[in-house]
Amino acid sequence: MTTALIYLVVMLLVAAVVFLLAAVVFGRGEELAPLPPGSSPTRLPAEDITGEDVRRVRFQLVLRGYKMSEVDWVLRRVGVELDELRERVARLEAVQAPREAAHRRPPGE
Repeated sequence: MTTALIYLVVMLLVAAVVFLLAAVVFGRGEELAPLPPGSSPTRLPAEDITGEDVRRVRFQLVLRGYKMSEVDWVLRRVGVELDELRERVARLEAVQAPREAAHRRPPGE
């Protein structure tokens, strides 16, 4: 019984030493430094993002990341939706502009 206890304590000490050594060599899980202001790992325009801009976005490949086909599908879907919404807004603004101009005219014209 005493021998098993000694083996257990030695194993725990060895595990602790290995863990501490690995933490010193490989880091202790610090967060990455933030990106400098104004930079981004992906490229998008600062304003007026279009559906094509969204569809062209590509992310870095990493070992533990998202499934690329799903990300591409979502980007395509968001791009189409963005284009449709902008087209709808443009149509509504085109319809609304003459109405607003008519309301601004004085009654005698």
